[in-house]
Amino acid sequence: MKLRRTAGRRSRKAGLPPGTLVYTGEARTTAPKITVFDYAQGWCDERTVKTAEEALQAKRKGGIRWIDVDGLHQTSILEAIGTEYGIHKLVLEDILQTGQRPKLEDYDDYLFVVLKMLRYNSIRNAVDAEQVALVIGPKYILSFQEGLEGDVFEPIRQRLRNHKGHLRSLGPDYLAYSLLDAIVDQYFLILEELEDRVEDVEEELLNEPTRSTMDKIYRLKREMLTVRKSIWPLREVTGQLQRGESTIVKRPTRIYLRDLYDHTVAVLDTLENEREVIAGMLEIYLSSVSNRLNEVMKVLTIIATIFIPLTFVVGVYGMNFDPDSGPLSMPELRWAWGYPAVMVIMAGIGLTMLYYFRKKKWF
Repeated sequence: MKLRRTAGRRSRKAGLPPGTLVYTGEARTTAPKITVFDYAQGWCDERTVKTAEEALQAKRKGGIRWIDVDGLHQTSILEAIGTEYGIHKLVLEDILQTGQRPKLEDYDDYLFVVLKMLRYNSIRNAVDAEQVALVIGPKYILSFQEGLEGDVFEPIRQRLRNHKGHLRSLGPDYLAYSLLDAIVDQYFLILEELEDRVEDVEEELLNEPTRSTMDKIYRLKREMLTVRKSIWPLREVTGQLQRGESTIVKRPTRIYLRDLYDHTVAVLDTLENEREVIAGMLEIYLSSVSNRLNEVMKVLTIIATIFIPLTFVVGVYGMNFDPDSGPLSMPELRWAWGYPAVMVIMAGIGLTMLYYFRKKKWF
């Protein structure tokens, strides 16, 4: 169903020329939140504004500007900012298409990065994905979020306010690294939540698996696939950043980007391990169901096998013949102890077969 909804949102652009600004995400009624940071080595100015015109007001000379737009449904804001910084229409179009695959594009004057910010929704017990787009220029960085509740950038804002770390002393490339690093660190937290769920399902699988256990395994499998689709292309993005030839990314920042690349690979390794565990859990569940079915069939087969000779005996003595019909008569039908004798014989047959099956270790 999610794929059909995504396709439906993309269909809004059908037939329109390239560069047409159409927001394809979920409709929102709240106003976008725009935060502006102007900073340099010895100072930092922070503003929260409502319009693009306020965000684009003149700043101090020599400073770096970070404009963070949280909410993309008002395309006029994006268009105004894009016009001010000379951002290509196709880049603005990609920002508004929230189903983008993580990627990096070099436009000489700036870098364009798209990735997914993941959060664990404890209410739905599922992973939410939000697209984040970064435009990294020589003296500015623009970040665009879909507008879901909260983000992972607050520690970075605090570091700018309190002048902690190298954020104020290094360029926008280092700020971009910090934003990417915050998103990748969040991936580790997401995987920890999923690992806890995997352990719970695994314990349930080993103790008393039910139909709901299989449903939980399939949900975990789908969520792991969603997370993998969000993270896997990021390895290529971070690899291009740390070994690219763009003049926007300075040499000191490439060292940090190599560390970010290592973190991304570590996340992917953990993710692949968990996917293998889930695949194994599914096999274990199917095997346990098959084993339980085999046990039931074995018991039923033993019962049916025991009753085959008993049914034969009952059928023989249940035939409607005259007991005095000549040399081939059935005189035991007239015998006073005939019924108890047959019951003892039948019980003996059943017990003998049970002993034989037990000796053969068939149950």
